[in-house]
Amino acid sequence: MIKISRRAQLLKPSATLAMAAKARQMKAAGINVISFATGEPDFDTPVAIRDAAKRALDEGHTRYTPSSGIPELKAAIREKLRRDEGLNYADDEVIVTCGAKQAIYDALQVMIDPGDEVIIPAPYWVSYPEQVQLAGGMPVFVKADEGNAFKVTPSQIERAASPRTRAIILNYPSNPTGNTYARAELAALGKACTDRGIAIISDEIYEKLIYTDTAHASIAAAHPPAKNLTIVVNGVSKAYAMTGWRMGYAAGPREVIGKMGALVEQENSGIPGFVQKACVAALSGQQDEVLRMRDEFRTRRDLMLERMLAIPGVRCHVPDGTFYLLPNMRTFIGRSAGSRHITDATALAEYLLESAHIATVSGDPFGVPGYIRLSYATSRENIEEGMRRLAEALAKLT
Repeated sequence: MIKISRRAQLLKPSATLAMAAKARQMKAAGINVISFATGEPDFDTPVAIRDAAKRALDEGHTRYTPSSGIPELKAAIREKLRRDEGLNYADDEVIVTCGAKQAIYDALQVMIDPGDEVIIPAPYWVSYPEQVQLAGGMPVFVKADEGNAFKVTPSQIERAASPRTRAIILNYPSNPTGNTYARAELAALGKACTDRGIAIISDEIYEKLIYTDTAHASIAAAHPPAKNLTIVVNGVSKAYAMTGWRMGYAAGPREVIGKMGALVEQENSGIPGFVQKACVAALSGQQDEVLRMRDEFRTRRDLMLERMLAIPGVRCHVPDGTFYLLPNMRTFIGRSAGSRHITDATALAEYLLESAHIATVSGDPFGVPGYIRLSYATSRENIEEGMRRLAEALAKLT
């Protein structure tokens, strides 16, 4: 029998992908499941981007590429960061990865030694703790309360920091809360980190999906001294409906980016050239389609939120962006429907899937028990029907 490593034994599967897979299995069996589980735009990738990929295929861009990214894409990323954030990076301070997820994973691998601590505000994206532990690090969770719009404060970071603290992972707008930070808030967080020499992994993958007057700012720009300690992570998956294209990137100090590049060389040798050519078109071309998709997501947010708040017992904050709602469902914990007892948010999500054929995700793996996450990256018709089913299912719990 082959021995499984300790780190693999401790590894947990992605809760979001697991729920989405279960919903797909039920659909394949002929069950009409409405999925609010997956964080994936339901739009097609814009035509201009697809056309760029087709041209690149016809031009023969199907061979090995530089592991850290083709020069044209790195230049497009650098220009995007300069144009949108006012951040200037050299070519060797930018790396292309297989999605933003790989960028975060690789940054942790090259920055964290066994026993090092990484601060993770909770709620958090489900992969952060697992990735920290795969690097041998220790996640240190800092609870961000609903009363403060699920945002951490500088004083919380100061209290959580220890001599072993090496980094913090910030995600804004946040998966799963949808909330983001104002520039002044980021500046204060950046100062708290730089004062203590804490590196910042800044996950900004949802930056284009903000529906309020709070303009996106990178922490590396909001507090300039933080730039030398920050790894800015982004990609094309959410804003450009390119989840399956698997292109992310990171920008930061060259000593970190260089080691990430060496790691990519040993992992996957980079992503396909025709994909990278398409991503150049995405970042450098017209942004009209991004704005159109953003406006539709805002309409869907308002629709789902209106239906959610009409359900007795549900409390839900208004998210600033992304395409998630995170309603507080604690009122329903401890209730029952027949022989089924709702012991926690995971049991509630299972009840909703099996009884109402709605796929949601429990807040438990996001570090926020008593909540569930719903994605409104689906049609208005699905939202209307899904919320009707949700209201009916919750009404049966007594």
